[in-house]
Amino acid sequence: MIVLLQRVSSARVEIGGETVGAIGPGLLALVCAEPQDTESVCQRMLDKILKLRIFGDEQGKMNRSVQDVGGGLLLVSQFTLAADTRHGNRPGFTAAAPPELGRALFDRFVALARARHPQVETGRFGAEMAVHLVNDGPVTIPLRMG
Repeated sequence: MIVLLQRVSSARVEIGGETVGAIGPGLLALVCAEPQDTESVCQRMLDKILKLRIFGDEQGKMNRSVQDVGGGLLLVSQFTLAADTRHGNRPGFTAAAPPELGRALFDRFVALARARHPQVETGRFGAEMAVHLVNDGPVTIPLRMG
């Protein structure tokens, strides 16, 4: 599983001009399932995201997690994180989970997140989405588990 995590002041996902998911301060997570991923991988990735200390404390040090600060979590499926760009100029996506498995793993990841975190919003798997975000500092973290 690959996740690109962005600390945000706000973020939202639109489909056809309609907002389908939005958060205030928190984390935007672009999520890519890979063929070998399991529920265990989803759980470990979620643990990492919820506990990662990338929010400032009273001294401005990154010492707090999204749970510590009560931030939102916006999860957006993004198979292109598995792009293979080693050859030619057209990326290949065979390293991403096939659509059925990708959807099942993303849905499971969302269910696990909603069971453990009070504010979880999502995009829509497989949809053409417009993701809007306002960065909260230069905090963009790539994560990979598998």
